[in-house]
Amino acid sequence: MKDIATYPLRLPYSLKQALKETVEEDGGSMNQFIIVAISEKLSAMKTAAFFDKARQEANLDTFWQILNRKDGEPPRENDEL
Repeated sequence: MKDIATYPLRLPYSLKQALKETVEEDGGSMNQFIIVAISEKLSAMKTAAFFDKARQEANLDTFWQILNRKDGEPPRENDEL
């Protein structure tokens, strides 16, 4: 990892203390925890944006045509509308 940036982070003391206690119990580092937390949040936001865009671009008429096509498989048990 040669492309590393630093960023001075200001945390409320109580949050830093809770983070310190958590990583001490888990055996990790605060830096590692923060990196994972940021990565998880960015991933969740990008996933939500992806599905929101897909929803906006969806063609419901085509969806229902595919769902109700004559040569389609009937719904499996517990998969009915």
